[in-house]
Amino acid sequence: MATGDQYRAAAQESVFRSVNESIERGQWPGDEYQPVAFRCECARLGCNQLIPLTREEYERVRTNPQWFVMVSGHELHAVEIVVSTHPDYIVVEKRGAAGSVAETMDPRS
Repeated sequence: MATGDQYRAAAQESVFRSVNESIERGQWPGDEYQPVAFRCECARLGCNQLIPLTREEYERVRTNPQWFVMVSGHELHAVEIVVSTHPDYIVVEKRGAAGSVAETMDPRS
């Protein structure tokens, strides 16, 4: 995958991560153990799949700015590797230029 494509994929996924950050902030105190519908953070155009995660599960993904949560099968093997697999989702890590873009666009940085 060309560097420009890596940048676009990482940038699009970072936008969905920002959406998920807003979803997490909107949760009421005391609801941290209730599943919340987070957006799949993949780069597929038109993907609107939701992933049920607790805040704790989402926070575990967010410990690394290069990690993204997505539906299994939505990963782009050219720019990311699967670092963990769960019944309803996978966690991927961006590599190369895509990893640098993910870190730069991390809303928590």
